[in-house]
Amino acid sequence: MKYYLLIACLILTACSNLPREIEDPPAFDLSYVEAVTNLNKYKNAPVRWGGTIVEVENEPSFSAIQILVYPLGSYGRPDLDESSQGRFVVKSAEFLDPAVYTKNTSITVAGILDGDTERKVGNKALRLPLVAAKNIHLWPEQTYNSYYGGYGGFGYGGGLGYYPYGGFYGPYPYYWGGYYRPYYGHRR
Repeated sequence: MKYYLLIACLILTACSNLPREIEDPPAFDLSYVEAVTNLNKYKNAPVRWGGTIVEVENEPSFSAIQILVYPLGSYGRPDLDESSQGRFVVKSAEFLDPAVYTKNTSITVAGILDGDTERKVGNKALRLPLVAAKNIHLWPEQTYNSYYGGYGGFGYGGGLGYYPYGGFYGPYPYYWGGYYRPYYGHRR
């Protein structure tokens, strides 16, 4: 019995391939809104924020990513169904290839709040929070496909009724398809 328990524990711990800093929030989970209200108070605090990439800038000694902030959902993935909260900039000592870190890609960053930096958005200069990255995670694009591929719904056989696509269903209520069906081909 002990061996089965050990195997089950190993399987469950191997299920997550996310870095621990991305999957789990810091002990004091500083929100973007809290940080923006008082950047000086929270300087050097650990943060875990995410959103979608706006642009990547590569300098000789570092790379910077400007990110449109969204609240994080399960496992630290940005919840793009919610409204955006603002922007922040991530600074990394590593080269971040703009071909990999493309615009509108979902991203989560774990790092240290390192003050703020100025960026131009259109003709407006903004002061944005600056995060020194410890861990950056790009999320794969989510696509939802219909499990059944067609319409699902309720109906009644009615004794002599036929299923619209062939096949006789007797005189009892029945259900065809459509369990947990998101829109076909809907992308997030």
